[in-house]
Amino acid sequence: MRTIAVINQKGGVGKTTTTVNLAAALALAGKRVCVLDLDPQAHASTHLGVEPDGTLPSLYDVLVSNKPLADVRRSVSDNLWLVPSDINLAAAEVELAGIVGREVILREAMAQDQGRFDFILMDCGPSLGVLTLNALAAADEVFIPLQPHFLALHGLSKLLETTALVSRRINPKLTVTGVIVCLYDAATKLAQEVVRDLVAFLERSRGANVPWAKARVFDTKIRRNIKLAECPSFGKSVFAYAPKSSGASDYAALANDVLGASVIGPVKLTVESPQRQTTLEPAVG
Repeated sequence: MRTIAVINQKGGVGKTTTTVNLAAALALAGKRVCVLDLDPQAHASTHLGVEPDGTLPSLYDVLVSNKPLADVRRSVSDNLWLVPSDINLAAAEVELAGIVGREVILREAMAQDQGRFDFILMDCGPSLGVLTLNALAAADEVFIPLQPHFLALHGLSKLLETTALVSRRINPKLTVTGVIVCLYDAATKLAQEVVRDLVAFLERSRGANVPWAKARVFDTKIRRNIKLAECPSFGKSVFAYAPKSSGASDYAALANDVLGASVIGPVKLTVESPQRQTTLEPAVG
């Protein structure tokens, strides 16, 4: 099982869009996937068609009331499950402030859970508070969605420092797998320059004793696409809402990047765009 925290302390960079649509793509490839919504805004929950009305069990109950994950988790489509959030989760930051070991509550809940998944994707809010620390303590990997602006690079250094601190003190196995470039426009010189700078920075980290020593910029860039912006209001992934859009094509390609050489077998899903066609296949194991 791969447990992945999708984080960036900046808002509007594509965290939730990436978490939901990558999870949907992996599920369509035959993988069992669970999304954990750690953002009190509950955008991932809404995106997957679960309205955060505050009346149903949520991740808040897991963190504050020790409710088992199985009692909160719900199926949202074939091979895809969700542990939802709601506004109550905002209070968890305060309520957990005086609790010893508050950073590892989620990790302990996941260790006790009997659910079996190939991937767990955690959608983190735009902060580096207790909720994000819980995700980092429970994760094996970190994916960082990043918009190709120079200010985003400045914020990246603070985020990487946090992963190093968590790795030293709480979770030695934590590694930064890579950066996912979102809202990409290949026609702009700025986007190309930022990606080059990012690649150069990661190359300089090779061999260093840091969690991002082996990190890479994923080959797939997520292009600007209006369908990606529209589908959350329908409570659907881009594959259910606009399977022939470039957004679907990009996230299918990203799923293949994430699955790597383990992608084998007959065609499961094909999505097309004017620019390219990507085939997503089921994986074994």
